[in-house]
Amino acid sequence: MSSPFPGMDPYLEHPEFWPEVHHRLITAIAIALGPLLRPKYQVAIEKRIYLSNNEDSVLVGLPDAIVFSNREMLHSPIVAPVRESDRPAPIAVQLPLVEEVQESYLEIREAGTGYVITAIELLSPKNKRSGEGQRVYERKRQHLLASLTHLVEIDLLRSGEKMPILGNVPPADYHILIGRSDRRPHADLYAFNLRSSIPSFPLPLIAGDDSPTLDLQHLFNQVYDQASYDLRVDYTQPIIPPLSPEDLDWVKSLLERQSINNA
Repeated sequence: MSSPFPGMDPYLEHPEFWPEVHHRLITAIAIALGPLLRPKYQVAIEKRIYLSNNEDSVLVGLPDAIVFSNREMLHSPIVAPVRESDRPAPIAVQLPLVEEVQESYLEIREAGTGYVITAIELLSPKNKRSGEGQRVYERKRQHLLASLTHLVEIDLLRSGEKMPILGNVPPADYHILIGRSDRRPHADLYAFNLRSSIPSFPLPLIAGDDSPTLDLQHLFNQVYDQASYDLRVDYTQPIIPPLSPEDLDWVKSLLERQSINNA
């Protein structure tokens, strides 16, 4: 069953669903492109790995353990007794929990040479908010834009900061950026909203080669159906992040017309 929305389903941006949606959609794109690009190109799923924490604060490493070889050093020193009233009371604190973050992306490589011709990035929430995830991705983005590799950057998240783009960019919920290396600093931007379908776009390859069209809406619908999100998403719950009053009214009307109960 397809999503009740014509394009991106805003309920799937919820932290409970998005990591799985990201993984499934990246895989679906790779599977769809593989046969279209053979035999000259191959599609590789790569991972970007970095450390982050809930606060995105500075990570503090643990000191190495000290090994004593002199047995005499293991004896406790003689200290004066301390009265109980002089002991400081402990203070309850919290330590930042460090997590290893893995973000998948795609590389289109020339089969004969292994050169990366095109990088396809599907943005994650950590890429769009201040912290290590944003810094790591911005460094990767700058490196790509200074190289001979084409960049396809897919942003299906309403939350967070939009990636830096110069020019008259209309306000929109979602972006798909096609940055061909031979046209920089110029690029093509598909800006669309919640009420629109996800646009299809040509995949940039080596000049002179036919560019297959990536039907991202079709792949998203496949992912939605294969993951049975219609059975897992509670459409009575508030949407995270919240919608504007106008879009919220539109969502309520849309779900009512399809006999899907919503609050």
